[in-house]
Amino acid sequence: MEARHILHDLRENLGLKALESLRLVIRYDVEGLGEPEMDTARWTVFAEPPLAEVHEEALPLDPQETAFAVEYLPGQYDQRADSAAQCLQLLSHGARPTVACARVYVLKGAVAAEDVSRAKAYLVNPVDSRLAASTKPVTLNPALPAPADVPVLAGFTTADEAGLLAIQAEHGMAMTLADLQHTQTYFRDEERRDPSETELRMLDTYWSDHCRHTTFLTELTKVSVEPGPFTTTAATTYADYQKLRQEVFGARLKEKPECLMDIALLPARALRKAGKLDDQEVTSEINACSVIVDIDNTASPTGMEEWLLMFKNETHNHPTEIEPFGGAATCLGGAIRDPLSGRAYVYQSMRVTGSGDPTVPVADTIPGKLPQRKITTEAANGFSSYGNQIGLCTGQVVEVYDPGYVAKRMEIGAVVGAVPRAQVRREEPVTGDVIILVGGRTGRDGVGGATGSSKSHTEDSIDTCGAEVQKGDAPMERKLQRLFRKAEFSQLVKKCNDFGAGGVSVAIGELAEGLKINLDVVPKKYDGLNGTELAI
Repeated sequence: MEARHILHDLRENLGLKALESLRLVIRYDVEGLGEPEMDTARWTVFAEPPLAEVHEEALPLDPQETAFAVEYLPGQYDQRADSAAQCLQLLSHGARPTVACARVYVLKGAVAAEDVSRAKAYLVNPVDSRLAASTKPVTLNPALPAPADVPVLAGFTTADEAGLLAIQAEHGMAMTLADLQHTQTYFRDEERRDPSETELRMLDTYWSDHCRHTTFLTELTKVSVEPGPFTTTAATTYADYQKLRQEVFGARLKEKPECLMDIALLPARALRKAGKLDDQEVTSEINACSVIVDIDNTASPTGMEEWLLMFKNETHNHPTEIEPFGGAATCLGGAIRDPLSGRAYVYQSMRVTGSGDPTVPVADTIPGKLPQRKITTEAANGFSSYGNQIGLCTGQVVEVYDPGYVAKRMEIGAVVGAVPRAQVRREEPVTGDVIILVGGRTGRDGVGGATGSSKSHTEDSIDTCGAEVQKGDAPMERKLQRLFRKAEFSQLVKKCNDFGAGGVSVAIGELAEGLKINLDVVPKKYDGLNGTELAI
């Protein structure tokens, strides 16, 4: 069925009318499995007799057929390969074998070489995939170099403006020149030394727009209202905002600069001051908006039971723009993570997207971007794939098609979760408490995700942002959801935070004022990661 859809797509949207048929073949390379186990796995793990054909070592092709294989970039999470490896380990009861996977497209018809190249360009997103070699690999487990030492950026504290800009470019940083100059002053005057790469990359991550909402926190020193049909309304609303600021902050007004974040949050602060948000849970954990509700429970002496109802939304505009499937999938996964770390079970979601017209011909795509149709359809597949695997109902899906979303897509996921209040501890850590990392293994995918989504992008970005978009592991998050539903587990947790786009460095930032983290024990997908990569 998938091959039929791809055939239709290539013929109708790419104009490959000479294409007669298309076969989709899944290629597996396996290392570390004995012949008896392979014989058993052939028709249990890899294929089903009524549905599939199996070829070994070589794929027979007709004279009119052309084939090419596509695989994920090294380091990208491949769920099909990972699931196959897990099944093979269950089968053999031994060490987990290594599995690599590729999709082989077999095109049949009098298709010109130029058209085959166009098909490859359409089917291969360079952000997460590449054309795979047609030869059998010697090994799937090549010797990897030892992790490189984390360098100290010698000369950082004495660098001039050109030198700082060179450091910014070399490390792909989201910091502005002013940010780097501020950091330079600190290390020169306070630390009196040059920073390590890890320190600078962690600061870059923390200061990114993604992590600290730099744009929303920028102080507004002068506000004017442009003439137009809404001038009076805007001016009146702004005046009301300034009056409300005076009422809410009073003598502390000068300590609270005007900014977009203040405009967004001020109404809620005013409601709280007026005593109208008494049902909001107040805690130093800021994982999700948490509301205290009473529900009927006949087992309770009072007939009622307090629950926490949590709300969270996540935007994944940039990741979905450059890698639609993974970006939309982790939009949902990322939204789930926040109530989950608040110990709530997420049971409901909503998806709102904005896209350009997906029926526009592929030839009219803006240079350096994926076609709107490809973004729209693959994002829908990614969101639904993650939701189906984790078992989450998406009750509302809204897709807005408008020219305003051609240059930058909108991808929003929102979720609702709940947990009995008695099942949740909210306590501050003390000296001697243990920090435990629970979940999937760490790799290079996602490194730079926070800073990458905070930078301005060009038509070259699609070729340079590949490692920034993660492939979500829905079955792993499903296991975590089931773990957190167990009262005997969640009641052990004093404070919790989720892994966001900045990895370990951001996950620990809201746990306590000071921490000691042993990066050597972070579970890894593969060897060779240095301290900076493990941290961010």
